[in-house]
Amino acid sequence: MSPALKVALVGAGAFGIQHLDAMAGLEDAVVVSLVDSDSNKARELAARYGIAQAHSELQDALSQPEIEAVILCTPTPLHASQAIACLQAGKHVLVEIPLADSLDDAETVALWQKRTGLIAMCGHTRRFNPGHAWVRSRIRRGEFSLRQLDVQTYFLRRTNMNALGQPRDWVDHLLWHHAAHTIDLFLYQTGDDLVAANVLQGPIDPTLGIALDMSIQLKSRSGALCTLSLSFNNAGPFGSTFRYIGDGSTYIARYDELTDGLGNPVQFEPAGLISNGVARQDAEFFAAIRARREPNASVDQVLPCYRVLHRLARQLG
Repeated sequence: MSPALKVALVGAGAFGIQHLDAMAGLEDAVVVSLVDSDSNKARELAARYGIAQAHSELQDALSQPEIEAVILCTPTPLHASQAIACLQAGKHVLVEIPLADSLDDAETVALWQKRTGLIAMCGHTRRFNPGHAWVRSRIRRGEFSLRQLDVQTYFLRRTNMNALGQPRDWVDHLLWHHAAHTIDLFLYQTGDDLVAANVLQGPIDPTLGIALDMSIQLKSRSGALCTLSLSFNNAGPFGSTFRYIGDGSTYIARYDELTDGLGNPVQFEPAGLISNGVARQDAEFFAAIRARREPNASVDQVLPCYRVLHRLARQLG
């Protein structure tokens, strides 16, 4: 068996921890360096997970020749510039969603991937959640014809706090982050171009400077519809729920779980027996590095999503 890939993980927040937990069950890579701008947080998390090195600057990890790949779980405004820095340093990179908060930046990352020939992947995790993957396999086999994808993405947000209740110094965004999950998934599941894409948003919050409510409607060339409701005003269950409505069958996906339309669990074996979407995503990244092949959710594959986001952003003015 080949030696484990040496990886640096950047960002000691909620999603960085998800990656560390996911990678604990994978044998083909090991995190040897943890980076966070808060050096105390970096040292604390590195000690908790038995990681040898803790740094406060990305360049500290990029300067180490033994590090082959980087996973970026940093604030959205840093994603594109840090992904480019990793590629320029000769490191393969997996950057968490969104790839960028503008189309120009997303396309620049793709340009640097082509220049370097390295693996560059974006964390569009819905492609890897086993329930979504199972529905896709049914669509591809002609066993399920998607008529409509209804999605609710709901949180309650009044201040810049992450999922662990820790303060952020940047503002999350319903369009460029949360809608990116669904738009990419709809394009991925239908395999079609869009013939219509529309967006409406509610009032701009005076504190956060963003809209806390948004509605998006998409139509694929085949006629499938997607209706996406997003809110940071929801006083109820948090997260995203995806309802796949087909020609006689309905499935409801919530992260790694899948039920039929009546809430009965759908029995299936996840591909490779990995049932966690983040772990499946990371395993694809490492497998692509070893095989020197394009990964699922490569930056090139997800660019159509960012073109749609750009189109919707222009509608909002």
